[in-house]
Amino acid sequence: MRIVLFTGKGGVGKSTVAAGTAALAAAQGLRTLVLSTDAAHSLADAYGAPGRVHAEPTEIADRLFVHQVDAQLRFEQSWADVQRYLLSVLDAAGMDPVAAEEMTVIPGAEEVLALLELRLHARSGQWDVIVVDCAPTAETLRLLALPEALGWYMERLLPIQRRLVKALRPVLNRAAGVPMPGDTVFDAITRLHAELDEVHALLSGPDASVRLVLTPENVVLAEARRAYTSLSLFGYRVDGVVANRVFPAGDGDAWRAGWVDAQQTVLKEVDQSFAGLPIWCSEYQPGEPVGVPAVTELARQLYGDDDPLAQPAGEGPFRVTREQSGDAVVHLALPFVTRAEVDLARNGDELVVTVGSSRRLLTLPAGLARLRVAGAKVDGGELQVRFRDPDAVSTTTSPTTTSPTTTSREAVT
Repeated sequence: MRIVLFTGKGGVGKSTVAAGTAALAAAQGLRTLVLSTDAAHSLADAYGAPGRVHAEPTEIADRLFVHQVDAQLRFEQSWADVQRYLLSVLDAAGMDPVAAEEMTVIPGAEEVLALLELRLHARSGQWDVIVVDCAPTAETLRLLALPEALGWYMERLLPIQRRLVKALRPVLNRAAGVPMPGDTVFDAITRLHAELDEVHALLSGPDASVRLVLTPENVVLAEARRAYTSLSLFGYRVDGVVANRVFPAGDGDAWRAGWVDAQQTVLKEVDQSFAGLPIWCSEYQPGEPVGVPAVTELARQLYGDDDPLAQPAGEGPFRVTREQSGDAVVHLALPFVTRAEVDLARNGDELVVTVGSSRRLLTLPAGLARLRVAGAKVDGGELQVRFRDPDAVSTTTSPTTTSPTTTSREAVT
């Protein structure tokens, strides 16, 4: 089963491109599902079927199914135990019941529940292809970073909180004046973590990839470059770039000729920025492509002779190699990043990588956790961290060498 996610800056046409790619896959005879993690659902509008798409997968063309996730329904099913606890807390605080119910709907819940819905569809075995129309770039990056961030909380803080609350619940109830969470609340959070962890494994696996959609504008290109870096940091494969709404060259007035020249300049930068990745260009359409035939034709022209569902090439943004010396080297793709932008720290069996405002905690496998960091560098858009057996390290340690049981900051050269 192939999974393709589309993201990009708001307004670049990613929903239309995602809809077209899914329709083209269905036209090739593949049973295809397309769903959205964007709170502003527009897939049904792209297919010209706003009244036909419901809370369950709906077939709008042969082998083409659209699913618009019902956030409220899924929230009640997946988060009911936690919501009941939060309602009891707010009730004890004297809040109006209607306002309390509104307060317990967590911001961003719709996007998270759409990911959980994706997990269920992937496990069902019903689909050959799943196309995901993601939220705009910033929301997508926060969403895809959530499984690892929640994992850190689950492994370190939740067990302590659970034991503490269980032991002191009677005292805490009296002291705080509000009910303390019970086992059902902790179980619900644990279950959510397990499900999101499965989503992360699915989307960072060899059958899934992210496709960036942009328009030939400098501001949009800058955001796409940052998205490429962040997606790679969190282990997601980017398998191509779609340059949408490109003005066709040809005779025209001075105004259109100016736009053509400006876009061609940006497209050259796109080629340089994403060298090694397929770059597909879609010309500005004479009219808005709406309906299954229209978006299918748009995708057919976009991809040409290329297979829009080809497996992503390469080993992915994260890999580990062994050298003849016995050293292990962790490779993490960080396109467009310089050494000054990377902060690296070691905390026990974790490698903490910070790039700008994004941070990833890489839990090291047992084979690496016992080794010491012998050095790190950024080379050709890739972070390389060298690990060495402590017994092989000389008694005069370098500034980049650290004990695996302490927290320290590593020098990136």
